[in-house]
Amino acid sequence: MPSHHPRTPLGRRAFLTGAGAALAALALPAAPAAASGAGPFGRYGSPATRLTSRTLYVHPGGLGDHTSVQAAVDAASGTGWTLVLAPGTYRETVRVASARTGMTWIGASGDAEDVVVVYDNAAGTPKPDGSGTYGTTGSATVTLQAADFTAHAVTFANDFLRTDLPGNPGTQAVALKAQGDRSAFFHCRFLGHQDTLYTDSTALTAFARQYFAHCYVEGDVDFVFGRATAVFEHCHFRTLVRTDLTGAPYGFVFAPSTARPNPYGFLASRCRVTSEAPDGYYKLARPWVPGSDPTARPALVIRESVLDAGIDAVAPYANMRAEHPWQEQRFAEYRNTGRGAAVTVPENRPQLTAAQASAVTRGAYLGDWTPARAFGL
Repeated sequence: MPSHHPRTPLGRRAFLTGAGAALAALALPAAPAAASGAGPFGRYGSPATRLTSRTLYVHPGGLGDHTSVQAAVDAASGTGWTLVLAPGTYRETVRVASARTGMTWIGASGDAEDVVVVYDNAAGTPKPDGSGTYGTTGSATVTLQAADFTAHAVTFANDFLRTDLPGNPGTQAVALKAQGDRSAFFHCRFLGHQDTLYTDSTALTAFARQYFAHCYVEGDVDFVFGRATAVFEHCHFRTLVRTDLTGAPYGFVFAPSTARPNPYGFLASRCRVTSEAPDGYYKLARPWVPGSDPTARPALVIRESVLDAGIDAVAPYANMRAEHPWQEQRFAEYRNTGRGAAVTVPENRPQLTAAQASAVTRGAYLGDWTPARAFGL
């Protein structure tokens, strides 16, 4: 979809819904449909007939307990709350603090296109109080600090465009920043341009495990990044056209910043990378060694995935900084297919052996945690 979209009451509808067609093309298993005639909350009941005693219903038109997601989060003090989100666009920023553990968000229709949480802050956006700009972290539409968070069928979006701040280099605009351990996302969408999905942890010494299944992520520069241990299964990554550039590279899919002591960084398994950009205009990844952790050793494995022609097959990896070359990081592939996966220069594409690949699994990365779908979804 184009990277140039007008604002509409649905939050730049072309931007928010165009991803659906690309996701459908993957023929992924369909999310459960809401019960016919069951009202805006589908099979999840209503405020009058609550799913559980710790369920809150969010409806933008006032038919639930709250009209905004943040209001429901604030009301859900303690642990183990479920928020059922009626179809609609929630234009707001949301923060789930660390004390609200075990929270679940469910898109009531079962289709992530119907439930969109979106805002348009960027790193360079001035704060209303004049205290500076938001920075990358502060730009996030949704910030999740609590452990044991689960989301199903929700879109997390940041619809900031580079033309909103012409000439401003602060174009990082995060849709979701996830920091909590044991965070799981099923059939969700993450929409943005630069720095769309920030998989983080609460501290350099904290290893946060995160799981994404049957999700869709789009962007251009480093749009999946961070230091979390993040497993992506059956996910679709979509690289966008950039109207502000005339040549390659347009950007990078992954930018891990894995802490050196952490043996596990990003794992993308049985995924797909597609592109609306010209052939070869995107790199798969570059290592991010942030100033806050100069000893980081980024880790990424992409296995048994389909990489289309938008990926530069000759040189799929690049450096973010010359002093941290990608060759010294932990990047590897295994049995990928597609034009973007062709091994034409072997030294540019480290490959796992079958024996090595046998140890690179979801179980190894997530340890004693088995992500559970909310309410059997």
